Amino acid sequence: MKYFKTIVIPLLTLITLLASCSTTKNTMYRLTKNYKPDNQQLYDTIVKLDSIFFEAYNTCNLNLDKYGTFFSENIEFYHDQGGVMTSKQDIISATQKNICGKVTRELVKGSIEVYPIKDFGAIEIGLQKFHNNQEPIGTPSKVGRFLIVWENKNNEWKIKRVVSLH
Repeated sequence: MKYFKTIVIPLLTLITLLASCSTTKNTMYRLTKNYKPDNQQLYDTIVKLDSIFFEAYNTCNLNLDKYGTFFSENIEFYHDQGGVMTSKQDIISATQKNICGKVTRELVKGSIEVYPIKDFGAIEIGLQKFHNNQEPIGTPSKVGRFLIVWENKNNEWKIKRVVSLH
């Protein structure tokens, strides 16, 4: 825990600030200009995990159990509009109540960046849109930023922290 307070949280803050400073209207698909993964295999792994996780999210009325398996037991979820949640079960319940069948997430293609965290896992940052399925088809959605801290223990990836900004 001390590791997170002294290293990871300041690092997350720095990455978020850097990403927000480097994004312009002309670089919508990358958070930082000329991004190339440090580790292509890690990048591919995280992009695949993102895809599987959000497929479960988008179909959570059918895959709520699968969705829940992605979260660490000591998850921290920071949402600019919803606040902070630190209970895995509360996140799953809120998703079931507010998201399932009502909202879908769309990744902004080409926006994911992945940064390795030595002896821990990786940080994924990117851009996404959420579509309210109760609005008319074609209703525009605003692009938001996200940051996910993935922990890799014994080759099992779990979501440890999430920052979702709209």
